[in-house]
Amino acid sequence: MRPETDDKGAVNGFRASVAHVSEGELLQRIFPLLQTSQSALLGPGDDAAVVAAPDGRVVVTVDTQVQNRDFRLRWPNGYETTGTDVGWKAAAQNLSDINAMGAEATSMVVSLTLPGKTPVAWVEDLARGLNTAIKDLDAVECSVAGGDLSGGSEIVVTVTVLGNLAGRNPVLRSAAQPDDVIALAGTGGRAAAGFGLLESGHRMESLDEEQMALVKNQLRPLPPLWAGPAAAKAGAHAMIDLSDGLVRDAGRVATASGVVVDLDPAAVEHLAEPLQSTAELLGANAEDWVLGGGEDHGLLVTFRADTRLPEGFVAIGSIYAGEAGVTMNGDPLKITGWDHFAH
Repeated sequence: MRPETDDKGAVNGFRASVAHVSEGELLQRIFPLLQTSQSALLGPGDDAAVVAAPDGRVVVTVDTQVQNRDFRLRWPNGYETTGTDVGWKAAAQNLSDINAMGAEATSMVVSLTLPGKTPVAWVEDLARGLNTAIKDLDAVECSVAGGDLSGGSEIVVTVTVLGNLAGRNPVLRSAAQPDDVIALAGTGGRAAAGFGLLESGHRMESLDEEQMALVKNQLRPLPPLWAGPAAAKAGAHAMIDLSDGLVRDAGRVATASGVVVDLDPAAVEHLAEPLQSTAELLGANAEDWVLGGGEDHGLLVTFRADTRLPEGFVAIGSIYAGEAGVTMNGDPLKITGWDHFAH
């Protein structure tokens, strides 16, 4: 006889894990936690979802979070990652990729691999995290349209997001032009500082308000989803999501466009200044976090030099002709940023 679960995720009075419920039962607990949008013509429950493609073109991105690779269930400083944290981040990093094309997200599908010991309540929180990120980040046309469940030795969350260009052309990495200004929307270095705190011996209860905010930037990034469409409308030449660090992602624009990205040291210093006290606490370099730290999911965009930057963008450098690369005040930068296979 199968154990019975109550509405709080308990099995016969004990906290339920995934091993105690069937796939169907787990889905029945997840589906009510997910809102639907008008773009999802047919949502979860069938073999496939049906979503609207009002532009006639569909922008698609996919990203994966792997336990002990992209997140820890328990960090060295004692923080225990919630399902809400993982769901939020899984949504945010994919919504940011759609944003970086100048598009708006319309639907999301999610694949979960779960060890049997994973608490049912943790999985429910993951669904809440997906839903809350979509809502709080103002991805108003997006919803979870479906997905897949499987078992495995570690938690793996793979999210695919579809987007709508709304009649605009996609903004690529490859169209930066000499004499462009390069601008940033969102933050830089804060998620890296938060990662440093999580990996440190400084317990969460010892952190001040600003340090707690840095940890939250790592766990639940805040991509500026308004910025992609705004930049596209303003005539952006090239655009990229800042997921792997300012230098690494600027280098991708430089390589794709065949130009030099030259960063303004004053702009980098301005981004680093709020991180200085945390850097001193951890024996780190705040500018290294700004230049090499990823996962803020800000937006890096190049515009014609005479373009009036959309509100919320800050100029941080210029584009020059020359051998592709990233410099600061003309000096080459050696910081490489995040690489999944090198780290």
